Amino acid sequence: MPIVLVTSASGFIAAHILNTFLDSGYNVRGTVRSIASAEHVRQSHAKYLDRLSFVIVEDITKPGAFDEAVKDVDGVIHTQSPFWLKVENNERDLLIPAIQGTIGILESIHKHNSRVKRIVITSSFAALTDLSRGQWPEHTYSEADWNPATYNEAKVGNGAFAYCASKSLAEKAAWDFVEKNRPSFTVSTILPPVVYGPNVHHIRDLAHLNESSAMFYSLMNGSRSDVPPTGFWAIVDVRDAALAHRIAYEKPEAASQRYFVTAGNFSFQQICDILRSEVPELRSKVPEGNAGELLPPVYKVNNEKAQRELGIQFKPLKEIVVATAHNFLKLEKILGQL
Repeated sequence: MPIVLVTSASGFIAAHILNTFLDSGYNVRGTVRSIASAEHVRQSHAKYLDRLSFVIVEDITKPGAFDEAVKDVDGVIHTQSPFWLKVENNERDLLIPAIQGTIGILESIHKHNSRVKRIVITSSFAALTDLSRGQWPEHTYSEADWNPATYNEAKVGNGAFAYCASKSLAEKAAWDFVEKNRPSFTVSTILPPVVYGPNVHHIRDLAHLNESSAMFYSLMNGSRSDVPPTGFWAIVDVRDAALAHRIAYEKPEAASQRYFVTAGNFSFQQICDILRSEVPELRSKVPEGNAGELLPPVYKVNNEKAQRELGIQFKPLKEIVVATAHNFLKLEKILGQL
């Protein structure tokens, strides 16, 4: 079977991407930042050790960082990009790693591996959204949209603004690279919004979760008395997002396409309502807020292209929430954090 390279193999979404490729019989090479990270992925994907290997890439911004990693692989799934909303320096912590990491891996493939025909890049709803429009109830977001933020605006904006800009600017850099260099490969991009679902990657403890998982867990662990405001009003299950990467890699029709993968709109109030009604043991810990409150006037989202061209039927909100909650309850028992 072909060898597929998955960057940042220890990540939340990447761990599911590993699963969908390994389950389908592929050999997978993952990039990680350290030997310890590689060992963690081996532990979380122990049944696939005969088809799983690693290359250490400590700094994705260094010239040639991916040169060794891309050699002899047949395809690449590039998931690696910083996801921090609280940063000290927007350029150093978000913009440069996101943009240079994306350009760097494309350069390495272009120079060192002509057998790669398809690269799938994990972009984001952040690359679509126009933060200046706010909730923009008259608009429906789709693959036709682009975040208009500039690099100079992102340098001085707040962390959330800079993160969103980093995703847009990195994706644009990828398309510009293909247009300029006419490489032997094509690029497809997957654009998920807020991503929840079961964690299958290594988690040391529940105090050190990725940004999205930490937010979800705070809704069910008794640490919040109020329902927080919803910042982004679209959601997807991590398993669907991962599946989209594999299908986009495999389908010839997905070449040079963007795919907005989303189950639809949601709010944190809706998540809390589902937790309180569907996971009874959490009822006393989950903030009640304004139970049953409908979504306010907000933008709509269009997932028709992903459904039609990738054939994905997205898991509904209730299924996403219940699966995520049960996963955290299981992790609490395993990690002894009841």
